[in-house]
Amino acid sequence: MDLPSGSGSTEDPPEPPGPSTAPQPPSRYESQKRRDWNTFLQYLSNHKPPLTLSRCSGAHVIEFLKYLDQFGKTKVHVTGCLYFGQPNPPAPCACQLKQAWGSLDALIGRLRAAYEENGGKPELNPFGARAVRMYLREVRESQAKARGIPYEKKRKRPTGGTAGARKVSVDVVGGGGGGDAGGSGEAPATSTLD
Repeated sequence: MDLPSGSGSTEDPPEPPGPSTAPQPPSRYESQKRRDWNTFLQYLSNHKPPLTLSRCSGAHVIEFLKYLDQFGKTKVHVTGCLYFGQPNPPAPCACQLKQAWGSLDALIGRLRAAYEENGGKPELNPFGARAVRMYLREVRESQAKARGIPYEKKRKRPTGGTAGARKVSVDVVGGGGGGDAGGSGEAPATSTLD
């Protein structure tokens, strides 16, 4: 039996499922990176005197980070404050709000990537300048001290298998004097600590 043309005959191959023609919306990270980049460029154009990106240095980046403190939401106690070094102060105080270290660190990471994506050379990236890294370290340490939360650097685990791992077995049941679990019929429970 012949089918009329255009009615789905077996001679017409089905259209392959292709990528949708509508572009995917940018990820949250990409959107935030673009907003941060535009904010920084706006800051440079409003700078007195106005700055171009090519003349921007690590000192200007630090100036930008200090400017952002006015929009911060993290209470950072000064040394003379009664609540300096207390993680949970019992009452409000007059200390200023600042940008949290984690927010600044993430911001610099996004701006560093955006700089290079917009044609900047990695070796000239002002967001990767030593002065910026030192400033972020000082902010992290001072905020941790002011809030009474000691910052401990995470230690890297050794790579290459379990060379540095130790296994410790602990006898939880404890059967009295010696090695056996006392003949209770239960196997001793062990816990492995890495």
